[in-house]
Amino acid sequence: MDAEDRSNIDHSDVDHERLDSLRRGHGAIPEHVIDEFVAGRLSRREFLHRASAVGLGLPLAGAIVRATEGGKASARSRRTVSPSRERASSGGTIRAGIIVPAGAINPITIDDQGGQEVMSQVGEYLVLTDQKLNYRPWLATSWKPNSDGSVWTFKIRQGVKFNDGTPMTVDDVVYSFKTQCDPKSASNALSIFGGTLDPAGVVKVDDETVAFHLESPDGGFVDAISCDNYNMIVVPNGYDYSDYQKQFVGTGHFMKTSYTPSVGATFVRNPYYWGTAAKSDKVQLTFYAEESAKSAALQSGAIDCLDTFSVTNSPQLLDGSYNVISLPASTHRELSMRCDLSPFTSNYVRQAIAYTLDRPEIVKALFKGHAEIGNDSPFAPVFKSTVAPPAVPQRKQDLKKAKELLAKGGVPRGFKTPLLTEILEEMPDFAEIVKASAAKIGVDISLTIETTSKYYGTAVFGKSDWLDGKMSLVDYGARAVPNVYLEAPLQTINAKTGAGAWNAARFNNSTYDKLSKQFVAAVDLATQRSIAKKIEDLLLDETPIIYAYFYDYLCATLKNVKGVYPTAIGMLFLWNATKS
Repeated sequence: MDAEDRSNIDHSDVDHERLDSLRRGHGAIPEHVIDEFVAGRLSRREFLHRASAVGLGLPLAGAIVRATEGGKASARSRRTVSPSRERASSGGTIRAGIIVPAGAINPITIDDQGGQEVMSQVGEYLVLTDQKLNYRPWLATSWKPNSDGSVWTFKIRQGVKFNDGTPMTVDDVVYSFKTQCDPKSASNALSIFGGTLDPAGVVKVDDETVAFHLESPDGGFVDAISCDNYNMIVVPNGYDYSDYQKQFVGTGHFMKTSYTPSVGATFVRNPYYWGTAAKSDKVQLTFYAEESAKSAALQSGAIDCLDTFSVTNSPQLLDGSYNVISLPASTHRELSMRCDLSPFTSNYVRQAIAYTLDRPEIVKALFKGHAEIGNDSPFAPVFKSTVAPPAVPQRKQDLKKAKELLAKGGVPRGFKTPLLTEILEEMPDFAEIVKASAAKIGVDISLTIETTSKYYGTAVFGKSDWLDGKMSLVDYGARAVPNVYLEAPLQTINAKTGAGAWNAARFNNSTYDKLSKQFVAAVDLATQRSIAKKIEDLLLDETPIIYAYFYDYLCATLKNVKGVYPTAIGMLFLWNATKS
């Protein structure tokens, strides 16, 4: 247990009068989070994250920390500046290289990193999830849950305009969320909202307030309306989403001047922006189908920064000649096996494939220290709710056991199976490792490695190699909490509610469904960890998906470029970027 695992509060130093005045009137859940911190069950880091999630706000949370220290400033305190609030300076064009969007730029359908990077230049969200996984006000100025986390109320920022000069109102927010959580829309956001929020639950309280009445309690619902749910930019009331790529409507720092599919896009300052203007006059995005070309462009000086790179394909960017931003993250790959198709109907066969992988060697070869090994559940080491080994045994390579499991699964001599994946960073290399590892126990994997657009297809069942492949290896961006990982890829598919929208494994387990819903509803860390252990144990036994590693998010810029702000989920915010 490291030094950050307990707050070590000396209660003789607590300014109780100040603490009580700060604690009162915020509701049951925020007050419980404060009590957990004061009792020493949350570290400062955990407390700041949980406090921001339940709407206490970082300034108030900092005041509470200081009250526990007798009013003295903590030696650990640091002034943290929101990327949208640094002092602006004018001038210049920022040239960024990003992965080519997989399809049309449409907030309803976007499900890839390139698409969300383009859209985030003009669109904004209610809440920002920052690089430290804390939540910060954006188009919402504050938020608050009720006592059990079933109703969340948000105050909406006033004086905001869209980039056509039209004022943004609560009606726009309500329309955006009603549309995105409606199963009839086939929105990608249903991967998060399915079974949690339906259109009837989005309620206009008054001209400054919107409330979300959830289908079931969700102690971390703020993440679902933050930029982690990247589809959820606010658009005008009644807007036709199919027109988005023509207009790029939004409230953000920039507005579109040109967009050419598969080539690039250009943006200029939004003259109607409600806050501090962008520092650069213009942002020029160039799309790259392959990382090698993107990295070569940075090396040649053709671009000023790139969105992300992998150690496998671009190790030269770590030689000290570039500014590298490294963010510990839950970013990972999911290797799904169709539980409804033989021989993967047997959990023994699925376990056998998992036991062929030498995870420490994979991390060493592909990431050179910028990753952590996985344990076949979505609970990444970065999550405070994760129960780590030895409480949950770490799965290790064991070829003898793998062969025994194949026999128990009815295929003692092995079998043949296809595996589909995409051309993205280290993924083709990892797919080759999976193929070679499985061959050691007699499993013959035929690889198909496709462009992201071909692989994702329309991102719906029956029309997507990602979702339909017998074995499928897909990329998952980082999240501040594991909720979406627990829901969209693993909960039983329900077309009516949108649950299980990314369940490529066709996993169907009622015990898991119940546990995952309990985890999402939990408001305190102790309860989350208790449930997390049960989920981790269950998934080790069932193994519908292999989670071999979780890796750091890496972004690079030229040495003369400052202010580029990536997030681990794959956003690339450029409004504070400058170059000398």
